[in-house]
Amino acid sequence: MPYVIAVYDVAVTRNARALRFFRRYLRHVQNSVFEGELSPAQLAELRHAADALLCDADSVILYEMRTTAYSTRHVLGAAPAEAGPFV
Repeated sequence: MPYVIAVYDVAVTRNARALRFFRRYLRHVQNSVFEGELSPAQLAELRHAADALLCDADSVILYEMRTTAYSTRHVLGAAPAEAGPFV
């Protein structure tokens, strides 16, 4: 399953809605940053639904990795409250 990191930047008035939306799919690790494993179908659903969520100045960046075998997660400063497995 692909490992996904999602980052969003939306207007303050839509921030709570975006937070609830991404929490349905991924682990919330820091402010507007989420990560986790998704099936290909879940990833396709996330991409489609996130695109529909966006307004003019909003943006979402999705980083998709096929495996976490060659990656390391480094946390500097205070560790996020919901830190999951490394990326």
